[in-house]
Amino acid sequence: MIAPGQKLDLSLPLSIVRAGAEEKTTLGQLLRRRTILSVYMKNNTPGCDRQVDSLAAAAAAFGRAGYDVVAVSRDTCGSHLRYAAKKKLSYTLVSDPDDALARATDSLVEKSMYGRSYTGPARAAYVLEPDGTVLAVVEKVDTKDHAAQLRAVLKGL
Repeated sequence: MIAPGQKLDLSLPLSIVRAGAEEKTTLGQLLRRRTILSVYMKNNTPGCDRQVDSLAAAAAAFGRAGYDVVAVSRDTCGSHLRYAAKKKLSYTLVSDPDDALARATDSLVEKSMYGRSYTGPARAAYVLEPDGTVLAVVEKVDTKDHAAQLRAVLKGL
């Protein structure tokens, strides 16, 4: 997994949902100020909903503290549009069906569900500078209180 001090490639192309619309952009264009990048697995699943809800409840406070919030999953932009409307999300969602961000952060891991093994993105979070420098990594997200976990990390920066 990528470590603090390393940099992400700002030219990485992204498909995002922001303010109720789908956009094509790059990581560099997305990082306008310090950013919390939170990775979850799938829209409309219990653990991921808890993680997303925790972020949603704290997004305004993170914004006042100088951080943008961005959540990433494999879901399509169409799914993200419906999910953002349903959850009334104020932050950006990234569609990463090909795991491009997971590869960029070296966070593809072996997983197992119902006896089946597969490779997928780690449920992790990254705090990034606008130039792509990683300030902090949360390698294991607490889905029940992700916001408190992030507040503790930000306090240490």
